Amino acid sequence: METPPSALSRLRVDFAYDGTGFSGWAAQPGRRTVEETLAVAWQTILRSEAPPRLTVAGRTDAGVHARGAVCHLDVADDLLARLPGRSDRRPVEAAVTRLNGVLPGDVVVRAVRVAPEGFDARFSAVERRYRYRLLDDPARLDPLRRHDTAVVRRPLDLSRMQEACAGLVGLHDFAAFCRQREGATTIRTLLEYSWVRDDQGVLVATVRADAFCHSMVRALIGGAVPVGEGRRDREWLRSVLAGARRDPGVAVMAPHGLSLDEVVYPPDPELQARAREARSVRTLPGGRPPRGEDG
Repeated sequence: METPPSALSRLRVDFAYDGTGFSGWAAQPGRRTVEETLAVAWQTILRSEAPPRLTVAGRTDAGVHARGAVCHLDVADDLLARLPGRSDRRPVEAAVTRLNGVLPGDVVVRAVRVAPEGFDARFSAVERRYRYRLLDDPARLDPLRRHDTAVVRRPLDLSRMQEACAGLVGLHDFAAFCRQREGATTIRTLLEYSWVRDDQGVLVATVRADAFCHSMVRALIGGAVPVGEGRRDREWLRSVLAGARRDPGVAVMAPHGLSLDEVVYPPDPELQARAREARSVRTLPGGRPPRGEDG
């Protein structure tokens, strides 16, 4: 008689990583990736036959870091129940300890919890927040921060950058700042794009949106640099956006200055509806179709 399949529980995993030694999130043959590293850690502690499938809120590129990453996976309840061993810990508590015991030092699991009904790490998110660190005085670079701070050699005017970037906030087609992918829309709602200079002289950008398309954040940063240097006027970014195609004046900035800092979700009763909404085709006001989705 066949053994009936075990019920599954969806788990939310909050984690962080230093992206320096990774070829990004997505698993790739012959390359070290965050997805494969985390999936193999789960396979190890669960003693499962194969690594579980992970769904992540934001698929970062090679060299990009994360302090507030979120993913989910579905785990058989019988495998989950074995995690505490002889201890009286809850399975999700044991999972955190055991994962961090087998993961390399550049990945840390912050929390594991049973996800509420309707939760999808990617599609239920309502906001992703990224930070970019940029220094315009190479002599002031802290060598201990060289892996998360990009450097430019010309001084940058903070007020010019602030004014230019604020003009991009809202619902737009960001084709000018995205790497095109077949069948993917480039329509996004940019919730914030702001700059501050910290007490170490580092320019720190905060970029928040409902979602981002491929290379969008680093292209947005690259678009701000010539404005800050005075080589472009404050209205230039708006004209690039309106052009809806990649502009050679917009450089995609180095990945190591970028970090995914937070993923925001709606209240539990709204998770399923949000996931349905995120999967739908986006349009601009007036029904303008998209030009062509990533987290």
